[in-house]
Parts: sequence; C-alpha cells; structure tokens
Amino acid sequence: MTPALLAITLPLGITLCYVAVCAASPFGNCRKCNGWGFQMKTDRKGRQKRGKACRRCKATGKRIRAGRWLYNRWARIYRTGTDTPRPEGSR
Repeated sequence: MTPALLAITLPLGITLCYVAVCAASPFGNCRKCNGWGFQMKTDRKGRQKRGKACRRCKATGKRIRAGRWLYNRWARIYRTGTDTPRPEGSR
C-alpha cells in the first residue's frame, strides 16, 4: 500500500468507526466522575466514601459524545431551515 493511499484510508476508517460508535451509543461515561455520578473522597482513616454529586453530568454518570452533539446540532438546523410555511387558515 502506498503512503498516499494509507494517508487517505486511515483517517477515513477512524472517522467511520467513530460515526458508528456515536450512532450505536450516543452517550459515554463522564470523564470527571468516570461514570459514577459522584466523586470519591477519602476520610481521615483512608477509607473511600461517596462525595458530592458530579456537576458536569448532573449525577447521571453519562455525557453526550462530541460527534453526537454535532449531529444533533446539524439536524436541528436542517429541520428549522427546511420547514415550509403553512398556508393561512390551516393548522
């Protein structure tokens, strides 16, 4: 395989794989709390205990992926731009 062909197919393959991940699983684990929904704290004895709820994911442990966020934004703009005006008197 030539280097030019490899330089074209490798990013294309990575992009298609990421699109498939975003389509199959639009939400990923929160990077701040690792999907727990809260931060872990240690007490004075060194034992782990539950901390405050994660503000980034609102204690759900899930965040929307960047690719899915971009797709949702594009779809919303497309929908609002292609709405045809309704004739007067119809609902």
